[in-house]
Amino acid sequence: MKRPRSGPSRFSDSAVPPDSRLLAIAADHLKRFGPRQITVVDIADAAGMTHANVYRYFPSKAALIDAVAGQWLKRLETIVADIADAPDPADDKLERLIQAWAQTHRDLLVEDRHLFDVYCAATETSRALVRKHRTRMRQLIERVVDEGIATGKFEPRDRERALGFISDAAYRFINPLAVRLDAEVPKDILDHRLGVMIRVVQRALANGIV
Repeated sequence: MKRPRSGPSRFSDSAVPPDSRLLAIAADHLKRFGPRQITVVDIADAAGMTHANVYRYFPSKAALIDAVAGQWLKRLETIVADIADAPDPADDKLERLIQAWAQTHRDLLVEDRHLFDVYCAATETSRALVRKHRTRMRQLIERVVDEGIATGKFEPRDRERALGFISDAAYRFINPLAVRLDAEVPKDILDHRLGVMIRVVQRALANGIV
């Protein structure tokens, strides 16, 4: 059964580049129907083009879905980069960075479960978009840690071990697979655990424990 179009007022703006329009439609269909139920034909129909034309921009349905996930990952990276580039002390930035990282994951889990499941699947299979995302996020963490070392806020015994410690400590709150396991845990409990973890990380970095 062919689904009704999403509506020309939302997706027919000719000023929007075709690939951006397709991504917007795919994101909408993914949120409403899930990855198994959406089709390239339905997305093309909503965009007012043939399905063959979709393949000019995305080689497959899987590539289109990954591109939707990639858009969300870029938004997360922008949020974290804005914090990393802020003029605040490094210890404050590290706290806000981890909080924002964790909260953005939880928001996606609640607001768009289908996209979150796509993100989990990409993480499980270590697809390219996730590997690139991890690299960019590590670079942002490194930037804050290096700033903390330079300003005397952090005094780790070993920089690489300190970075590994942050990743290990934050895993439960920033890895989508772990976040999904905690889906039913009340928010106040998760917030308390997150706050404790951040305090432990900050003290470990400041006191040279790692």
